[in-house]
Parts: sequence; C-alpha cells; structure tokens
Amino acid sequence: MADTQQRRGRRIMMTPEERDAFLRTQRTCRVATVSRQGAPHVGALWFCWDGDALWLYSLTRSRRWAQLRTDPRLAVLVDEGEEYGELRGVELSGRAEFVGEAPRMGEPCPELAEVERAFPAKYFGLERMPYDGRHAWLKLTPESVVSWDFRKL
Repeated sequence: MADTQQRRGRRIMMTPEERDAFLRTQRTCRVATVSRQGAPHVGALWFCWDGDALWLYSLTRSRRWAQLRTDPRLAVLVDEGEEYGELRGVELSGRAEFVGEAPRMGEPCPELAEVERAFPAKYFGLERMPYDGRHAWLKLTPESVVSWDFRKL
C-alpha cells in the first residue's frame, strides 16, 4: 500500500490497526470520479477492505463506471460521527482497476475469491455471492491514505 503518512493532524491520525478495523466495519463509502469535462461526480457504494485494497461493487451501467473507463482516478471517503468530537474517517485515492468479468456473472476469478466471500457475508448474511448481472468489481489499491479520529482530541 501507498505511504500512509500524513503531514497534518498526526495527533488525530488513525493507527494502521485502527484504520483497518474501521474500514472493515463500515458499510458505506462515497466515491468521487471526474467526467471528461472535469466535473466531479460523487455516489455512495458498498465496499470491502482487505487490508491493502478497497473493493467496490458498482453498477456497470452507471456514470461512475463510464467515467472510470475514461479516467481511472478516484477518491473514496469512509466516515462516521454526529458530534464534532465523534468524527472519524479515512480518505483513499488512486486509480481504479477493473477486476473480473463485467457485468459479474460468477465466472471463476481467483483474485475475487476472498472479496466474494466477505461481501455477501457483510451485506446480506449469505455465504455465496448473489450475482445479478448488473454489477462488477473495482479495486482501489490506494496511492494516498489520510485518516482522522477526533475522539483523540
């Protein structure tokens, strides 16, 4: 993974263990992409974190998918908290990698074996991935990671 050192806020930065635990338990992230004209687009997605990469299960007929085909750069935000002293989160950025068939129908893909065990358990309480023929996998191996936990203030 990319260098996770951040210049500002070292005091409130999550440790690698805190960051991994946070990313493994959160359910929704916000994914930012950019159009050919430079306009930003942000949408919510479900995800899995494997300790090195963020796996995003996206509709293949979405604006996000089309924009990433043209420009694979993206930023992802996972955060929580209501009151100021509860705020914490992680921002990851880099380039999307398309993994497996698109749309995903369940063809064998060793690189997807672990995420396709974790994802249905996390979101559906299932042991097997429920393929719908509309989604496929994006992998973000972050080039940059920034975290904060205001509970440390």
